[in-house]
Amino acid sequence: MQPMIDRIGGEPTVQALVDRFYDLIETTPRGRAILDMHLMGHGLNHVRPQQFAFLCGFLGGRQYYREEHGHMNLRAVHAHVDIHRQDAEDWLAVMETAMEDTGIQPVERAAILSALKRAALSLVNR
Repeated sequence: MQPMIDRIGGEPTVQALVDRFYDLIETTPRGRAILDMHLMGHGLNHVRPQQFAFLCGFLGGRQYYREEHGHMNLRAVHAHVDIHRQDAEDWLAVMETAMEDTGIQPVERAAILSALKRAALSLVNR
């Protein structure tokens, strides 16, 4: 079976997804708490390229994030941030909208969301 990244259209689709996701984070009420988390930390300048690098590997493509950081440990990356269940649910809802908006088909969208849900909920620490 093809890697998920290939099934959704490769790196161009991942880039479009990341861009749409962060556009929504920056402009919608559901993204506000996540935006605030980023603004309390390192800001937004690094977020889009880091998310692209991570998602490429997460979806079965090139491991850009691992190549740069030596790991893909989400818990370690987010350990300094208070994350509530509502934050994880908001993140997932915004990601689902971004996937719909970028044309990711329902079967692939459901599979990606299932994997992302496990990851997002594992980060809840408050």
